[in-house]
Amino acid sequence: MDYIDYYKTLDVTKSATEAEIKKAYRKLARKYHPDLNPNDKEAEKKFKEINEANEVLSNPENRKKYDKYGKDWKHADEFEKAGYDPNQQQYSRQQQGNQDFSGFDGGDFSGSDFSDFFNSMYGSGRSSRSQSKYRGQDFNAELQLDLASAYTTHKQSLTVNGKNIRITIPAGVENGQVIKIPGHGGAGVNGGPNGDLYITFNIENNSDFKREGNNLYSNVDLDLYTAVLGGEINIKTFDGKVKIKVPSETQTGTKVKLKGKGFPVYKKDNQFGDLYVTYNLKVPTQLSEKEKELFTELSKLRNHE
Repeated sequence: MDYIDYYKTLDVTKSATEAEIKKAYRKLARKYHPDLNPNDKEAEKKFKEINEANEVLSNPENRKKYDKYGKDWKHADEFEKAGYDPNQQQYSRQQQGNQDFSGFDGGDFSGSDFSDFFNSMYGSGRSSRSQSKYRGQDFNAELQLDLASAYTTHKQSLTVNGKNIRITIPAGVENGQVIKIPGHGGAGVNGGPNGDLYITFNIENNSDFKREGNNLYSNVDLDLYTAVLGGEINIKTFDGKVKIKVPSETQTGTKVKLKGKGFPVYKKDNQFGDLYVTYNLKVPTQLSEKEKELFTELSKLRNHE
């Protein structure tokens, strides 16, 4: 496998922080996403390269191995057990189980030479040891939802490493939450198990509600007459409108709780948070002359008490 400069792929420096790598990945993934570039083979290829680079560099452990071993980073554990140091380009003469090193003279090896030597040890060359099984690489992906979509359990398709995957998204997922889809990562080596897929949710709130955990918050305008005399009003919730009573002499800023009218609790059937409503008193405008007279009379009555 040829060496691929993942830092160059994401257009970041080798000293880039995790946040800078994540930002660069999001920007490029949006630009080259197959949904935005239908039938564009070059964009599809670029999208796969971006995902591959992100899967390595966004994982601190994988990034460390990649920085040290380059294209052979997946075999870092075997290299370290064998005593190989790419910086010194020396291979120690340690005994590895039943391995036969009698023909090894301790000479220097370049990166490509070492890969050939490693293959001869673990493949069909000198060693009689069977090939080891290796777990496939974990994949990372991001999925954008609006708040309304996160409110209900639904199925959605996404493209990961060039493959379309259809998953069920449980109601109640939170912004930044990560879920694992077992076995949907990279293919295992020599019959090893597949890696896993980790999906991070980015939830955009374009609703009239503020979400905090499983609770929702909203502001509702209350007209002066209902606030003074009391009455009934319709309140908007995520699953429709409900009618509630407003006590007389309700003050602006008053908060009421609508139990069970908040957001679904993740993976808890029929469990919901609460909705907290704050009343904002709305003073009438463009009063008629008669209304002004009546308010004047009311003012006089209050002042004479």
